[in-house]
Amino acid sequence: MKFFKWFIVSLVVCCSIGAIAKEVSAPQYITTAIADTKRPTTDSEQDVNRKPEAVLAFTEVKPGEVVIDLLPGGGYYTRLFSRVVGPKGTVYAVIPDELLQKYPKALDGIKALVDSGEYKNVTPLQQPAVPVNAPKKVDVIFTSMNYHDYHNPLLGSPDMGAFNKSVFNALKPGGLFVVLDHAAAADSGFAATNTLHRIDPAAAKAEILAAGFEFVGESDVLRSSDDDHTLGVFDKSLRGKTDRFIYKFRKPKH
Repeated sequence: MKFFKWFIVSLVVCCSIGAIAKEVSAPQYITTAIADTKRPTTDSEQDVNRKPEAVLAFTEVKPGEVVIDLLPGGGYYTRLFSRVVGPKGTVYAVIPDELLQKYPKALDGIKALVDSGEYKNVTPLQQPAVPVNAPKKVDVIFTSMNYHDYHNPLLGSPDMGAFNKSVFNALKPGGLFVVLDHAAAADSGFAATNTLHRIDPAAAKAEILAAGFEFVGESDVLRSSDDDHTLGVFDKSLRGKTDRFIYKFRKPKH
């Protein structure tokens, strides 16, 4: 009897460990995307700090899906999403007009990506900061280290309720909104969005939930206890190593 109980406990533990390992390991289409030899060296050199394998797995993006990469910068995640969704999928790289008015070269990275001919499923979209939309409903909307900027004059300080509702409306039922951003001090709200380029995770979460989203969960893969949230994210001692949260929200299926 004792042996039987030990066997059952051992079996449960082993199965639990296996399930956990399965959840955190990335599927092959993600590891293949990261290994893409067409990625520029400037992208692959960032992998150690940006941990794309874990981040992409958390987004749940799959082959054949439609993705919006919101404020894609130089296209770090755009290239990865392009390879993950494959030839049957689509990636919309959305660049707000307000950003281009201040920084006309903000489109150069995505333009070079498209002109290379290597990422034919990527379509740049220039549009106002609000509303966010695409030619068809999308499976995932992703933004990396830019959600806080929607609170700032850089993007015209748009109404955040209208912004998040437009994200909600652009998604298919069951679609996901994934926000990765620099964490500000707890209870600081939106006070540091323009000064330190950070946002209080709890404040961002509450704001997004108000648009009708369901909170799915968070990943701590980019959290850092070495960052005390007092420095700006462009500080040389901290750049690329900030404390970053990743939240995932779902548009209800019904």
